[in-house]
This record gives sequence, structure tokens and C-alpha cells, in this order.
Amino acid sequence: MKPFLTVLAALFTISAALAERVEYLGCYAEWSEKEITVGNGLVERKWTIVDGLLIATSLRDKSSDTEWLRQAGRHPAPHPGGDLSNENRTLVFTTEKGKISPVEEECLLVKLVATGAKEAFTYEFQIFPKSAGVTLRFSGGAAPAITSVDTKEIKKPDGLEQANMAKPDPKKPIQALEDLMLAPQHLRYTQVELLDQTDQNDELVFQREWLPLQDNFEIACNVFHLENPLNGNGLIFLKIGPLPHARPVKSPWDIRVAGEGRRITFAGPGYPWTVVPYQEGRAGRIAAMQKFQRCLRQYEPQRDGMFLSNTWGDRNRDSRISAEFLLKEVEAGARLGVDVVQVDDGWQKGKTGNSASGKGAWGNFRSADPEFWKPHPERFPNGLKPLVDAAKQKGMKFGLWFGPDAENDMAHWEKDADMLLSAFDKEGVEYVKIDAVEMKSPTAEINLERFYSKVLEKTQGRVVFDADATAGLRPGYFGSIHVGPIFLENRYTDWKRYWPHHTMRNLWTLGSYVDPVRLRMEFLNQARHADKYQGDPLAPANYPPDTLFASVMFASPLGWFEVSNLPEDYFKTIPDLVAAWKKEREAIFSGSIIPIGQVPDGYVWTGFSSVSQDRKSARLVIFRELNQTETWSTEIPLLKAKDAKVTILGGKGSATYENGILKATIPDTLQYLFLKVE
Repeated sequence: MKPFLTVLAALFTISAALAERVEYLGCYAEWSEKEITVGNGLVERKWTIVDGLLIATSLRDKSSDTEWLRQAGRHPAPHPGGDLSNENRTLVFTTEKGKISPVEEECLLVKLVATGAKEAFTYEFQIFPKSAGVTLRFSGGAAPAITSVDTKEIKKPDGLEQANMAKPDPKKPIQALEDLMLAPQHLRYTQVELLDQTDQNDELVFQREWLPLQDNFEIACNVFHLENPLNGNGLIFLKIGPLPHARPVKSPWDIRVAGEGRRITFAGPGYPWTVVPYQEGRAGRIAAMQKFQRCLRQYEPQRDGMFLSNTWGDRNRDSRISAEFLLKEVEAGARLGVDVVQVDDGWQKGKTGNSASGKGAWGNFRSADPEFWKPHPERFPNGLKPLVDAAKQKGMKFGLWFGPDAENDMAHWEKDADMLLSAFDKEGVEYVKIDAVEMKSPTAEINLERFYSKVLEKTQGRVVFDADATAGLRPGYFGSIHVGPIFLENRYTDWKRYWPHHTMRNLWTLGSYVDPVRLRMEFLNQARHADKYQGDPLAPANYPPDTLFASVMFASPLGWFEVSNLPEDYFKTIPDLVAAWKKEREAIFSGSIIPIGQVPDGYVWTGFSSVSQDRKSARLVIFRELNQTETWSTEIPLLKAKDAKVTILGGKGSATYENGILKATIPDTLQYLFLKVE
């Protein structure tokens, strides 16, 4: 991690011979030559230090007064593998306080460097005041490839009954990031497998559960959680990196569970990770995940969660792109309530492989044309500045599509960053959709991060990247949390691949793990190609335009269409809802956003609830899909109040909240209610 800013000062080096303590905004760290402790008001973790190696001894959830570890880990972790014992290592601690990057919350960062005769290990511990997660980064040592579990540790059943069939060898060194001996006897383990590359995948979230007695298993995933079913307390394990298939630094597994020993090993080198305690079951887990993600990218109401339009969704590609056309987009966008008018592929001089006028470059942009990223001279003879100014006069901002050069492991990252910095400085472009990324090597991954970091640092975090996850090998949901929202889907009515309930389904399922403000979710011009959906009761044309906007307004909404080509009923029904949403969106995106009801499938009651951090108020959007039940009841997760006033902010129907139950009536199908409860 490259430091951006350390406020309230304090980079200092300390000998490990004496115990030391540092505090910042409620976060603290203590260390000596034998132990290190990191914590805040929510969590505390401890490790013993033996020859410069760490052994986990305590993981305490302060909110529930739960100690998760029954004993010290059996092996040091983090650990690169191999025999590293019996070597004296010199320990040096340093700390930093404040913002480590321009978009993060303030934090306390502690670094431990353990230097021996042959090699040095570096451990970094990062903790934020508002999250129970302690993030670790580890580097050093010659880390061999992780191998599958030894057959001595997991014995195949042969029909002979005996105790301790799966007993691990305590002397065998393991290549681990965490090695935890869990205290609770009964736990539910859940693997969360996420998919991206949405040009090929539509179902994006899959879960597998275990209640292991003597089960032993290894799995690959970024998110894994375990929960005590007796009280709803749990732990989230999060790998802060690309999904397993897209990682340039490979490992065959991330989690190893030894059920009988209640031992969990978190592995897979090359990426930071965090362990986050939570309470209150599913809702508490979702809230804890969102709090942690908002520490890595602090929610800024004037920057994040904006309603963005993008011309590409109508499939005219670059054929209509011109200054004259985009001025019409600005005018129409202002009528609709758009925050950011974004032009996709076609503003630039170079031609891409998606051009309507024939094939061009893809990924090799600079070698195809050294002036590829200059504004198209015929389409924009006066450059982009007049369009940015026109949007600004209407209270909007302007955005671009851009593809970092993939050649030679993204070796031109600095030129690409400088190009966007020039667009920011000279034209005022603050929103950029990033496409065409191919992160095929560790070097490419590092250079992509350098590209993002330079732009964010030089603009004080004002540039927002929409990181496309529709194809290629890309950072995905957790590989670049700090840069901006995930551009999730390319769905088109032209190819009969857009159904509103499918998009809402992906938001609902992903929203349990990815903070919804980090998801750019689309709605389309449902009047286009209505003939392709004839006879389908869930056809896009059957949804009122304001329902379409409501279905994505608890995420970062994307108008995936030419705004100037919309039917007039969009301008009659959507602007009032957008205005109401803008008054409430800071409360929505500051709260804990919990998917409620059933998973959308076109025929259920479903929705989202955002409960304020003090748990005294909530905003909800509720949908009645195609079903025969006009009235539906639900609890509001995490809300403290048992009785409260309900205000209708949008939609058609009525609602009350009494005795802890929200009761909503929506007379017509494919309609919604937007509510405030306080």
C-alpha cells in the first residue's frame, strides 16, 4: 500500500525490547518482543511472537463479549511455508495514523518487520474506528505453491470405526495466513462463491453450508463466514483480492476446515485479508460487511451513489456519438434527474473492436494509434470542454469511457493515468468507466493498481471509476474496493437479454456481501424491441418506468440508454421519484442496506431496507412482483423501534409499522412503494 496522507503525524520506529502502545481515534496497538495486540472498541486480536513469527492467541468480539479462540494456533500464521523455526529475528515496529489513501477512512496502521539472517517478513495490521475488521498484509519469504491437504491429515474412510479419523500432524508446517482454533462447539460454516464476467454469467451468488462434525474440506472463495446458530454471533473471512479465477497470484484453496478439531486455516498468498466479527445473524453480518467496505472507500454523498446515464445501452454504439448528440443528452438528462451524463466508446479518435464502423483495437490502443485517446476531431471539433460546461450549467457532471492499455502487462499505466488527469484538470471529467482490462500477470495487477492510485491521489479522490466486471480478468468485487462502483452488467433488449427481475435478483443476492452503493445497476428503455418479448408477462415493457428506476435506486443507478431517445412517459413518472430519492439517498447509503423479502424471481414480494446507524429510522423500497397477494408483512431488520410513523415517498399503495411489523399494500402488480419509517 502506498501511503497517501498521514495526519496527526507519527511515523516512528521503535525497538521491540520494551513494551509500547499507540492510540488513534479509539484504535490502539500494543507490542513487545513477545506479543502484539491490535484493537478498537469493537474487537481485539492478539498474537504471540516467537522468532519473529506470529501465533494467534485471542480474537475477542467486544460487542458480544465473545472470545472466539479456545487456544493458541497450532502453527505460526501468517507463514510462507517451509521450516522457519530456530532463527533469531530482529523486530522493528512502525506506525502510521490518518488516511492511507484519499478515499479511505482514517485508520491506525502498524507495521512489523522481522529480519533474520536469510530473509525478512513484513506484517501490516490496519484497523479503522468504525469496523470490527482487522486487516492484515504479509510479505516475505519464498512462498511455495499451496498444495492440497496431505492424505495423512484427511484419511479416506475404509469402513473401520475408529476415533480421530482426521487428525492433522502437529509438526507439519503449513502455509497459512490464519490458523485459528475455534471455541464454540457448534458452528455453521458457509462458503460464498461469487461470479463476475456477466457477459457469460447471470446467476452470480452461490452458497454452500456445513455443520461439520468430522468433515474436513478445502475451498476457494473470497467470502467465508461461520456462525454460532445458538446466538447469531459469527466471523466473516474476506480475501481482499480478485475472485479465484481472476487472480494472477494463484492458490488452489483459501479456506481449510478441520471439523472435528474446530480448526480453520485461511490461506492463499499475495493479497490482504480481514476477519470481521458480527452479531445478530444475517442482518448483522451484512451490516458488518458494509461497514468494513465503507472504511476502504468512505461514502461521500456529493460523489458516490450518483444516478449516471450511459449511451451504450441502446446499442447504437459509436454511430451517433457527436457533440450535437451529447448536448441533447445533457438536456434530456437534466429533465430526467440524471447526476452524471457519461459518453461511452466513440468519443475518442481511435476506433475499437466494438465500433459500429468496423473492427478496431482492443487492449492494444496505443500501438494501434499513438493519438488514440484524443477527442475525435470530427465528432468533437472543440474538444470535450463545451459538453462538460453544458452539463455543469444543468447541475450535472460529465463522464467518459476509457480502456487502460493492456499491452506488456499494462506497461503504459502512467501514460493512461496522465491522460485521465489531463481530462480532469483541463475539461473537468470526474467519472470514468474502465473497460478492456486484462490482468493476466502479477505485474499487470500491480500496474493497474498504480494507475488507479495515481489518479486518485492526484485528484484527492474526486475521480470515480466504474470498474467493468462484464468480461476479462479483472479485480472484480473485492480486488479494487477503493476505486468506485462495479459496472456489473451489459444487458440489451436487442438480444432479448434484459429482464428487470433478473437485474434486481443480482442486486438482491450480491447486496448481502457487496455494499450496494458499490454496484452500478442498470435499467433500460423498456419500449425498445417490445415485439421480441411478446407473450412474456415479465417483459420489460410491462414494467412502469418508475418501477424500473426504483428497482436499482438502493444501488448506484445506471440509465443504460440514450436519454434523448426515451419515451415521454419516462419524463412524466421518473423525475418525481428521482427527486424524492435524492432527498433520502444520503440516509440510504449511510445506513445498513439489507435485502428483505424473497429473492426476486418475478413472482414474489421483495425489496431492500436501509436502517440508520443509530437504528432509529429506516428507508425501504418494496416490490410486488407478479402474484395475487395485495398485502405483505415483514420485520425491518435491525430497527429498534416497535411502532413508528410511515411516510410514502413514492409508488402506489399504503403501509403501517406497528408491533415491529411493517404491513404494506400494493394494489397492482409490478409496482413498488418507497417508504420512510421513523
